[in-house]
Amino acid sequence: MRVLVVEDDSELGAHLRDALREAGYAADITTDGEEAAYLGREEPYDAVVLDLGLPGRSGLQVLEEWRQGGVELPVLILTARDAWYERVEGFEAGADDYLGKPFHTEELLARLAALLRRHHGRAGGPLAVAGLRLDESRQVVVTSDGAEHELTGTEFRLLRYLMLNPGRVLSKTALTEHVYEYDAERDSNVVEVYIRRLRCKVGSDRIRTRRGQGYELVVD
Repeated sequence: MRVLVVEDDSELGAHLRDALREAGYAADITTDGEEAAYLGREEPYDAVVLDLGLPGRSGLQVLEEWRQGGVELPVLILTARDAWYERVEGFEAGADDYLGKPFHTEELLARLAALLRRHHGRAGGPLAVAGLRLDESRQVVVTSDGAEHELTGTEFRLLRYLMLNPGRVLSKTALTEHVYEYDAERDSNVVEVYIRRLRCKVGSDRIRTRRGQGYELVVD
């Protein structure tokens, strides 16, 4: 899963980027409202952590532009503002959740995970589908026989995206876009390698190849 962090405090932004990467996300960061508006519009992010106080363009303006342009990705707003009416303005502009500063990083990660599940129509609690259960805190997948399999960072991001889209055929390009960061060297052929590794852990019949189309997490 790929997340955009929009935060003009460089120290906080770097901390959030590192925390997100450690939690198994591909994380990009920008400090500028203008660049944020562009990235959110043009890049296939799964979610955005958006500060309101930004140079160039406020976070609220960026959010309004995204929503007016049909950008529907989940947005978690960060703000040091405590006034209730400012929070209402954020929700009316299209925010999905709010978190006031200062905050605990663990809470942000928990809220973000909940946002992503809701966005994909999944219930709360552990991500479980097709006989698989993903322990996101330990980056471990548990198969139907109770066996636990540790995942590398890329395996974890790839499997989580497949499990959030069960029964849907996902192209190698789409998987690559949601697994790697903006400036990473992307090679869609590498996806085949990680799919092969995942099949060794979750079962060869659990991830189906749709020739010429992509891959599908089988749910029946």
